Amino acid sequence: MGVPEIANRPDSAAREAGPSRPRAERRAWSRRGVLAALGSAVPVLALSGCGGTAAGADGKDAAATGAAAKAKTQVRTPTVTVSPADGTKKAGFTAPVVVSVTDGTLSSVEVSGNDGSALAGSFSADRTRWTSSRNPYSGTKYTVTAAVKGGTEHTATFVTKSPGETFAGYFTPEANSTSGVGMPVSINFTEAVTDRAAVEKAITVTAEPAVEVVGHWFGNTRLDFRPAEYWAAGTKITLSLRLKDVEGGNGVYGVQSKDVTFHIGRRQVSTVDLARKTLTVERDGTTLATYPVSGGAPDHTTWSGIMVISERFEQTRMQSSTVGLGDEYDIADVPHAQRLTTSGTFIHGNYWAAPAVFGSSNTSHGCIGLRDAKGADDSSVPGYRFYESSMLGDVVVVENSGERTVEASNGLNGWNLSWADWKAGSAL
Repeated sequence: MGVPEIANRPDSAAREAGPSRPRAERRAWSRRGVLAALGSAVPVLALSGCGGTAAGADGKDAAATGAAAKAKTQVRTPTVTVSPADGTKKAGFTAPVVVSVTDGTLSSVEVSGNDGSALAGSFSADRTRWTSSRNPYSGTKYTVTAAVKGGTEHTATFVTKSPGETFAGYFTPEANSTSGVGMPVSINFTEAVTDRAAVEKAITVTAEPAVEVVGHWFGNTRLDFRPAEYWAAGTKITLSLRLKDVEGGNGVYGVQSKDVTFHIGRRQVSTVDLARKTLTVERDGTTLATYPVSGGAPDHTTWSGIMVISERFEQTRMQSSTVGLGDEYDIADVPHAQRLTTSGTFIHGNYWAAPAVFGSSNTSHGCIGLRDAKGADDSSVPGYRFYESSMLGDVVVVENSGERTVEASNGLNGWNLSWADWKAGSAL
C-alpha cells in the first residue's frame, strides 16, 4: 500500500521518486489534506443544518396556525343554572325562581307546578337571565325547562317546603251575593297580622264602574274596603286574594289565592228620626214608605250614625245577658230582626209592646222596633214589610237618638269615618 511502501524505501529510491520534503512537512501536509477534505464537507453539513432549522420553524408556525384555527372553531357548551337548585327537596318560597346561562342565550323558560300552576317571568336585556314575576308556592313540586338558543335544553326540578303556621281571611259579603249600597268588603283574619302592609298589598278590591277603593284596618285581625261614597247601584265588585305564602308576621303565612265577585243591587237608604220616631225608606231616590218606630229609652239610648245591615233573621232569640243587661229580658221569637251593630243593636219587629208605643215613645233597650205580629207571618204589619224590602248591606241612618255616633268598627259601619280618616287607616 502506497504510503507505507514509500516510508520504507532507501533514500536513493526516495530521491528518484521525486524531490524530497522534510518528514515533518509531509506529516503537516497530510494533516492539512485531511483538514481540507473535512473542510470540503463542512458546507454540505452546514447546509444540511440550515435546512433542518428552517424545517423546525415552519413546523412551529404550522402548529400555531392550527391551534388558532382550532380555537376559532371550538364552541363552548352553554351552562344553565337554576335557583332553587335542581333536586332541592325543601326549597324556600319567599324568593323568585331564577334561571341563568353562561356561554349562551335563553330562548325560552317554562316553570310549572304539580298543582297545575305556572310561573310567568321576564328575561334580562341580553337574555342570559330569567326571573319569575312572583315567588313559587309552598309545598309544591316545580319543573323548570330552559331552552338555549341553538337547540340545547336543560331540565331541573325542586320541591318547596311547607309553611309551619298559616292564616286565612274570612270575607263578607258571600261570593256571588247581591248586597245593598252600604256593604263594605270586610275581611277577618284567623291570626293577628303584624305586617299589615304586606297583607294589604296582597289584597285588591276593584269595582265596575271603576271607583277608588281603599282599605282600612280595625285592629290587627280585620281589614275593610270601601269607596269614598256608597257604591253605585248595579256595581260589580271583585275581591282578589293573593295571600298564599304572604307572611302576616312571626313565620305565619297566608293560604289563599282566589278571586271572588259580589254585586250591588238597588240603592236603599232608610233614615230613623228618633225625635219624630219615624223610619223613612228611600229607594233609588224615591220615598218607598214611612213607618212609626220606637227607639231606645233615655237610659238605653240608641246609637246614632250610619249603620249597615249585617245579618238578617226572620225570627231569633234575644237575651239581655248577651249585651250586658243581666236578666232584663229573654225573648225566644223576635220577628224580622236585622243586625246593625256587633254590640247588639237591631232594627226588628215587636209584638209584645202596645201598638200605641210606635211613633210616640222610645221604650226599648237600644234597638229600633216596628210593630209586628207573633210568628212573623203577618204581611200587613210594618215589621214584616220593612224586612221584606231590605237586604244585607242596606244603609240605616239614625238621627236624634240622644246617643253619640257609633264606632266605625262596631259592625260594618266604616261610613261614619270621613274619607280622609278612612284612608289614614290604610297600611299602604
